[in-house]
Amino acid sequence: MFRAADVRPGAGAFCPGATYPGVVAITDKIYLKNHRQIVSQLDANIPKGAFKGATLEVIYSGGGFEQLDDATRDKLLAFAENFLDCDDPDDIYTGYPERKFVRYLLELRAQGLGPDAIVDVMGDEYMLYAYPGDVLSFLDQAVRNLEAVESLADVEGETEMARRAREAAKSLSG
Repeated sequence: MFRAADVRPGAGAFCPGATYPGVVAITDKIYLKNHRQIVSQLDANIPKGAFKGATLEVIYSGGGFEQLDDATRDKLLAFAENFLDCDDPDDIYTGYPERKFVRYLLELRAQGLGPDAIVDVMGDEYMLYAYPGDVLSFLDQAVRNLEAVESLADVEGETEMARRAREAAKSLSG
């Protein structure tokens, strides 16, 4: 049974703090731009995926960042500040960074950016890369999930939840 408490309210075009299906799927498709260069400069073997455990550990610890060129170091530090800044270091392995990153993607879309522009922005800001088609699929699934929430909320008589889900889906649809 649908419960309004399953989707927590929040500011913005979507529901921060809510669990979004597809979170793992999109973050598994986010990669470090210039991965070979980073691996070479750090003299460490880390996965290309930005949200892989070993990659997060290296970025979180900042180990070897002094070996990176200034531009790369600045982008990776910005990534750490914005997505890995947890009160408890163990939160890095609980999906916290992934949820923050999903919020970031949804906020970019709510600002009117399309998949290509989103990929460009995350590359410029954090030296990350994704295929625009993967971003499009993620955004499409987010809209479908919000439409399902709206339908379920309507059935349960949760008019406020249905309204918020409808508005969020509309903001993500363009």
